[in-house]
Amino acid sequence: MSRLTFQELLDAGVHFGHMKRKWNPKMAPYIFMEKNGIHIIDLYKTMIKIDEAAKVVSGIVRSGRKILFVATKKQAKEIVSEKVQAIGMPYVTERWPGGMLTNFPTIRKAVKKMKSIDEMIEKGTFDTLSKREKLQISRQRAKLEKNLGSIVDLVRLPAAVFVIDVQKEANAVREAKRLNIPVIAMVDTCCDPSNIDFVIPANDDASKSIELIMDTICNAVKEGMSERQLEREKERDAPVGNDSSERHNSTKMRARKPKKTNQANEQKNNKQK
Repeated sequence: MSRLTFQELLDAGVHFGHMKRKWNPKMAPYIFMEKNGIHIIDLYKTMIKIDEAAKVVSGIVRSGRKILFVATKKQAKEIVSEKVQAIGMPYVTERWPGGMLTNFPTIRKAVKKMKSIDEMIEKGTFDTLSKREKLQISRQRAKLEKNLGSIVDLVRLPAAVFVIDVQKEANAVREAKRLNIPVIAMVDTCCDPSNIDFVIPANDDASKSIELIMDTICNAVKEGMSERQLEREKERDAPVGNDSSERHNSTKMRARKPKKTNQANEQKNNKQK
């Protein structure tokens, strides 16, 4: 059964594409028709693609890896930051920092710098600085928080990147493809889907459309987290005694084998005598 119904997608305006003169021919398989000069997206294909993407997302999270959400456009920033914060995943809603994936160690150094400033404030060494130094460090801290505060917990490269508007986030998609990181994205009729591993054909301009798709993906993340938690509990509750007894029995059998060979040798010697 699909995660979203046709009516839910229709009510959210997921089917509205861009004007015909702005379309990308590579999106033709996902277009149902043209009406009043605007392309209409085939929602049945959108339903299938959402289910595929949600399955991939759930599997990644179940394995204990992270997904990076990228959405810097005005309509998506608040929606993404609110929903992704709730599930504890990293996200970028401000300007994409160049080299964030391809030059990840440098980005991590900037994050560590932000943490070191926080340690200075906690230990009280910040108060011993001059007024000018305090102002400079405070400004630096605010800038780092704005650009990198949402990826503090991203200690290694993400297992996948979820993008809203692949045209606007072209740099993020390019870096991900260079490192062979799978890209999951909402792709409108004006975009090129060839660099996207898991395409979700949908209206990426309407806030209702973005919110509906984000709810589905976030629910998939929660499913993956709960499945991972259940697997951990099963491993923790698994009986250890049976394994140790089996090992003990196997060592006994190994110890008995030489005795049989010794008895056989004695019988052969008696016959020869």
